[in-house]
Amino acid sequence: MRLSPINQRRWENFKRNRRGFWSLWIFLFFFVLALFAEFIANEKPLLVSYKGELYFPVVVPYPETTFDGVFETEAVYRDPFVKDEIEKHGWMLWPLVRYSYQTINFDLPVPAPAPPSAENWLGTDDQGRDVVARLIYGFRISVLFGLTLTILSSIIGIMAGAVQGYFGGAVDLIFQRLIEIWGGLPQLYLLIILAAIITPNFWWLLMLMLLFSWTALVGVVRAEFLRARNLDYVRAARALGVSDRAIMWRHMLPNAMVATLTFLPFILSGSLTTLASLDFLGFGLPPGSPSLGELLQQGKTNLQAPWLGITAFTVIAVMLSLLVFVGEAVRDAFDPRKTFR
Repeated sequence: MRLSPINQRRWENFKRNRRGFWSLWIFLFFFVLALFAEFIANEKPLLVSYKGELYFPVVVPYPETTFDGVFETEAVYRDPFVKDEIEKHGWMLWPLVRYSYQTINFDLPVPAPAPPSAENWLGTDDQGRDVVARLIYGFRISVLFGLTLTILSSIIGIMAGAVQGYFGGAVDLIFQRLIEIWGGLPQLYLLIILAAIITPNFWWLLMLMLLFSWTALVGVVRAEFLRARNLDYVRAARALGVSDRAIMWRHMLPNAMVATLTFLPFILSGSLTTLASLDFLGFGLPPGSPSLGELLQQGKTNLQAPWLGITAFTVIAVMLSLLVFVGEAVRDAFDPRKTFR
């Protein structure tokens, strides 16, 4: 697909910002790896060969009786009996990290939290769970949460801003007063109260944060529509009888999206920070869920285990820095004053 001249100019401007360009590729690399977390960090083998048959425990749960065990429940491949039985009649191919985010290492030589070792590269938390595995799964759930929240809040915010800016007058006035009242509510206190009433999970927390995050883009889109509503091409479309929906969707929205897209990386970084903050305070994802904020809170609680706090801080700082660098590159790409040779 061939890009239009203006989009080609934007892409060249984006690539000229080397810091943002490489930050995008680095972030995508880690995100794609995290999407396949079950194949990188898992307590189940990737492939098992037993008595000439091949099994895929990561994909399909097999009962212990499959490997001449006693119980009908799913096999525990770290159990000495199951492990010896499989190795006696075949072999197992393990992932790079032999722990999942909820797996507890009961063979620690020291009390948990254990320091980094050959078995646990970044040590364990205070419950004996591998830090590397929890980082991989926590990074994935944080980015997926942030992307989902950013997309949904952007859709609602763009629609609200478009309606305000296009119709103006009383519609704009009423909407602005309602947004001012809604934005003045103490969001953190309301989230804490709702989290105390309802046990939060991924989707409940997403809906609660969506109630307050959709206003981020309203002002930008509203300003663009207010500026464009009296331009000649909009007035000509009205004179020709084009519907309001068609004018807003086909003619005005593409111009408003130029300013909107520059804010998306910063909104994403803000969503990730909010989730980490709620998990740090204990009002985020359910206990036991892989979370960067929960790992940071463990670092605060266990000052005698500095690897917990240093690891969580480093991952969060690098992740947010990459997104900020990408946002700066996107801003340069859509800046009409930027040119390239």
